[in-house]
Amino acid sequence: MDRDEQTKQPGISLNKGSVWGLIIAITLIWGYAWVLMKASLDYMGPFTFSSFRFGTGALTLLFFVWIARLGLPPKRYIKHLIIIGFLQTTVVFTLVMFALMFVDAGKSSVLLYSMPLWSSLLAVKLLGEHLSRWKIAGLISGMLGLLTILGWDIWLGQNIEVIIGELLIIISAISWGVANIYYRLNVSDLPKLQSSAFQMLFGVLGIFIATLVMESGQPIIFNTESIYYILFTGVLASALCFTVWYVIMSTVDMVTATISTLLVPMFGLILSSLLLNEQLTIGVITGSTLILVGIVLSQITYDKKRTEHR
Repeated sequence: MDRDEQTKQPGISLNKGSVWGLIIAITLIWGYAWVLMKASLDYMGPFTFSSFRFGTGALTLLFFVWIARLGLPPKRYIKHLIIIGFLQTTVVFTLVMFALMFVDAGKSSVLLYSMPLWSSLLAVKLLGEHLSRWKIAGLISGMLGLLTILGWDIWLGQNIEVIIGELLIIISAISWGVANIYYRLNVSDLPKLQSSAFQMLFGVLGIFIATLVMESGQPIIFNTESIYYILFTGVLASALCFTVWYVIMSTVDMVTATISTLLVPMFGLILSSLLLNEQLTIGVITGSTLILVGIVLSQITYDKKRTEHR
């Protein structure tokens, strides 16, 4: 039995169609969430919105933890959940929301989802996962797609605020990649609902602190739209999707899981174009095609491994 089989969560058995159905669902929700994250800045500061979003998400998950009678995680996991919460929730979403004040939602989603590059490389080094030629080809195709969408203007002609914003999002992508590996190494045997709830709870505490320091006293506008943004991103994009993401990471290997998230920037760009009137260029269309090719190539390996273990 290889390392991938050994790290799968006991009791979780999903066929290929179910796995990809979940991947399509959460990546579409995450893609739409980028539109709402950008739009929320018309009503409140970036850290304030993240506090409401992840506070809502954490409370939702804790309610279901209580319903399921899971209780508190064992003490030996607490420090690991604090670290994951800091890396995946505090760092990623404070930096990303701040950067959204300067960078388009579509391009921001592209930059954050360079995460598969960092996760895949770390998985080979730390999890002992095999980076086959198909996965290498899929990863290269996906990264070329991201680069094509982003365009060479990341290096030429941008003002300093945009460049800083883009660098902050890249740091967020690295932090998320590290969090994925840390989760697989230290927390993957916890119930997914429990690990998602408590990492988010610890992560949002860091966001609350950032909000108090950076945005204390700033105006907040509550209306139908802003409340909808908070509830959608908190309950669906955070509570639901991050729990499903942990299930996916425990069901397939890290490289396949993270490459599949390249669908998010594609959805983010299309929806940002439709709903925020951000420009959808030929580069975006070409890049999205390369992303899909990358996912297909990585899936060839997945199918082959499934066949070998039957």
